[in-house]
Amino acid sequence: MENKNKGFALLPLGVFIVIYLGISIAAKSFYAVSVIIPFLAAALTALLMNRKEKLDKKIELFCKGAGDINILLMILIFILAGAFAQVARDMGAVDSTVNLGLYLLPSSLLIPGIFIIGCFISLSIGTSMGTIVALVPIAIGIADKTAISTSLAVGAVVSGAMFGDNLSVISDTTIAATKTQGCEMKDKFKMNFMIVLPAAIITTIIFIFLTRNTAVINLDSLEFNIFKILPYVLVIITSLIGLNVIIVLLLGLGLSGLIGVIYGSFDLIGLFNSISNGIASMSELIIISLLISGTIEIIKFNGGIDFILNKGLRNFKSKRGAEYGIAVLTSLVDICTANNTIAIVTVGPIAKDISNEFELEAKRVAGIMDIFSCGFQGVIPYGAQLLSAASLAAISPFAIMQFLFYPYLMLVSAIIFIYFYWKNK
Repeated sequence: MENKNKGFALLPLGVFIVIYLGISIAAKSFYAVSVIIPFLAAALTALLMNRKEKLDKKIELFCKGAGDINILLMILIFILAGAFAQVARDMGAVDSTVNLGLYLLPSSLLIPGIFIIGCFISLSIGTSMGTIVALVPIAIGIADKTAISTSLAVGAVVSGAMFGDNLSVISDTTIAATKTQGCEMKDKFKMNFMIVLPAAIITTIIFIFLTRNTAVINLDSLEFNIFKILPYVLVIITSLIGLNVIIVLLLGLGLSGLIGVIYGSFDLIGLFNSISNGIASMSELIIISLLISGTIEIIKFNGGIDFILNKGLRNFKSKRGAEYGIAVLTSLVDICTANNTIAIVTVGPIAKDISNEFELEAKRVAGIMDIFSCGFQGVIPYGAQLLSAASLAAISPFAIMQFLFYPYLMLVSAIIFIYFYWKNK
């Protein structure tokens, strides 16, 4: 029989935070040690707690949580998403997409264009990191040939990267958010898009204003292959018309592999190696998902979730308050872990219980978690996005933060959206 309403059951989460922050502060890096280590410590703590229950029973609970059908489906999607992203990258899809966008843009709109291209690429490939790696070198080149500051140019890239990280149907965060809440990706996408669209439009206008006197530079030498862009177009179209995400990813993977072989980007063996590398790149996230899901199941059994619902959230007296509470929880976990996907996977089960308690729409909860996790992930100076962008540009992450208009505006848009939605209700 489950224990009810026990705050001590949340100890594993506390262990994770203490160990993760302790190691990061001692090493002066949030990426010195894999986040698997503190999550493993949290899982072991959960297994050692509650001496009234036999260890076999607790292990059974852990396996039940880790083997949940939604978690296993999420892992399958992670595997296919990793394979597609890697094959498309190795085939040259990223380079062609970037170069085509830059070729078509008026030179006076380069920085707004970089932001828009970043939005499209991140929406297509589902990863902010891939977008940053692809576009930051180009942004630096533009800055070197114009009067635009490097920080501004890189800020436009990171802003665009976070657009797709939040919205893309093959993004880790979208997959995790929709699967933990049990809603359709297309429903979450449509609702989310309407929330962040004003932020994207205002961001574009700000970049146009800041760079309105940009000098003309020659971009005629950029090379691209229109056929190599087709896998991204296919993924976007098929996902928006409602095809199952497994089918969407398989179609994208198949087309990317076919185009890559036809154009000599790799042979059959190279294609298989690319798929393998893509799957391997998701291994840490898969392990973390299993550890978190198992740990949360034990926390739930020990009464931790009930404690959060009945004590920690006792001041939430309305649906609006519950949604703001989920936003706060997600934001805090992301700030602590510096990983938006981990934040969603961690908060997801708790958010689901809150959603059931207050009868919230699953697509709204999924969208709120995704927006706030991606919003904060895009602006924390020790996050992978800013650290990688700053490293590529040889500048400080803090120099970029002042130009991250989209992540800031995305958070503001979400806060306003929640307020007025329930006010109208």
